[in-house]
Amino acid sequence: VQLQASGGGLVQAGGSLRLSCAASRRAFNFDRVGWFRQAPGNQREWVASVTKGGGTDYAAFVKGRFTISRDSAKSTVYLEMNSLEPEDTAVYYCNAPLDARGTWVRLPWGQGTQVTVSS
Repeated sequence: VQLQASGGGLVQAGGSLRLSCAASRRAFNFDRVGWFRQAPGNQREWVASVTKGGGTDYAAFVKGRFTISRDSAKSTVYLEMNSLEPEDTAVYYCNAPLDARGTWVRLPWGQGTQVTVSS
């Protein structure tokens, strides 16, 4: 069971990035796949999750700026991030399965992808 995050980079405040989470077929077929992030000195926090049926949940700090989606043909979950702020700077991870608000996960964390937003 594998999930690999990619697509991070350096972007100016107000810019956009799209992260990808390439999942093994088994991982992709879990009820829910989610994105998390961890900024330096902070605990890892849940960002968003998407169900097999396409239902979505978002952390309050997303404020309508991020969109999570899934592509069944590619076994990939995306996180489209717009209006990025310096506070969004973090390493972003994907994981599955999880509950709707990301209070638990079952699998070890992968490498993550770095997102840096400059002011």
